[in-house]
Amino acid sequence: MLLQEIATRSRAITFEACPIEALETAKLAILDTIGVTLAGADADSTSTVLKASQRALADGPALLFGSHRRVDVYHAALINGTASHALDFDDCSNTLGGHPSAPIVPALWALAEERGASGADLLSAYIAGVEVETKIGRAVNFHHYEKGWHPTATLGTFGSAAACSHLLGLPIERTTHALSLAVSMSAGVKANFGTMTKPYHVGQSARNGLLAALLAEAGMTANPEALEHPQGFFAIYNGTENCVPGRILDTWAKPLDIVEPGIAFKRHPCCASTHPAVDAILQLRKEHGLLPEDVAHVRSWTHPRRLNHTNRPDPQTGLDGKFSVQYVIARALMHGIVSLEHFSDDAVNEAPVRDLLARIHAEPHPGAIWESTEHFFAEVAVTTHDGRYLKAKIDRPLGRDRHHPLPKGTLERKFLDCASRVLTPNNAEQLSEQLLQLDRVNDTRTLSQLIIDGSVA
Repeated sequence: MLLQEIATRSRAITFEACPIEALETAKLAILDTIGVTLAGADADSTSTVLKASQRALADGPALLFGSHRRVDVYHAALINGTASHALDFDDCSNTLGGHPSAPIVPALWALAEERGASGADLLSAYIAGVEVETKIGRAVNFHHYEKGWHPTATLGTFGSAAACSHLLGLPIERTTHALSLAVSMSAGVKANFGTMTKPYHVGQSARNGLLAALLAEAGMTANPEALEHPQGFFAIYNGTENCVPGRILDTWAKPLDIVEPGIAFKRHPCCASTHPAVDAILQLRKEHGLLPEDVAHVRSWTHPRRLNHTNRPDPQTGLDGKFSVQYVIARALMHGIVSLEHFSDDAVNEAPVRDLLARIHAEPHPGAIWESTEHFFAEVAVTTHDGRYLKAKIDRPLGRDRHHPLPKGTLERKFLDCASRVLTPNNAEQLSEQLLQLDRVNDTRTLSQLIIDGSVA
């Protein structure tokens, strides 16, 4: 039974056995996720989920980020999980085909507060969760992604369930049931990209994974063959002919996915599929001193897998703008940066950016190979009013993997920029230092108290 073997292997992941590369990347990923969650705490999608949940919220041990309020673990995972993805600034995974940390960290954080877990416990549980969701991703992608499922939500539910089971110390049988329960809780479709529902997907997967683990702890049972059953996950979500279950165990911890290819950290607060084109236009802007008034026309070519959901020449809302490769190219050209402030509804409809949008066209790259896993490249060409033709190609954007890292210090500065929107600068600095030494934290509840003490709300 595949889920039982996955449970056995995920439970075998321990802090002591994890390679240093895995632990260091995990600390950075948790730092990054906490930062974007703090920044997303007052986003419209987060506020809407909070408003709808008011009648069910119960006092409890888990902090709602951006407030002084502590609530039950289920709603903390749901609301903080939504906040973690509200800005689309959270990390990514090539293997998952989505965002690995956002479905896991908010659920783990809430559970760690309830159980008084250590930082080392949190790190090993996180690494186990990432390994489970990404290895299942190897079995179902890219068909799963192309079919229209949102892997961050569908596969992230498994990651959350595995991580929470690990933190709870559930035995293999109970962990198997938690993962089997996750099969029935897995949901999220790409049709809702560019709306408030996309971050809600993540809140739901964080909450559902946590619930699956707690149900299993309480004695709930589920079918341990729920992945490979003729009416199970593989058959229903992919079709048995479109998945390779053997990849899960064949590649398990060889190495851990968090080590290779690693976690992709975002430099720009928009859909990762747009990042290669953004990096290309930034390169041209820097090399040639380009300004919007110099530009007669811009053409962008990306892999059709990435363009399918980012070819939005006429975005109408801030959320829509996050998925418009044309819009983010325009902002990068105008400002030399793509910032959080560029994704309000008003910003998307400003006259100067609308004027520039009319000169930007996106197309599928003619040399793209559909079956290839090398699909995070882009070419951008600019024709200027004075007759120049300038072109740049980006194989992978900065931050996409450990071979294309962000410039040194970028992630720490990103955290401080995000956290300082909610916390005093001093507490943001202290929280950053503690998260970067998470393995030395004896009780993670002290970190939540640091957030409360430094809140500017």
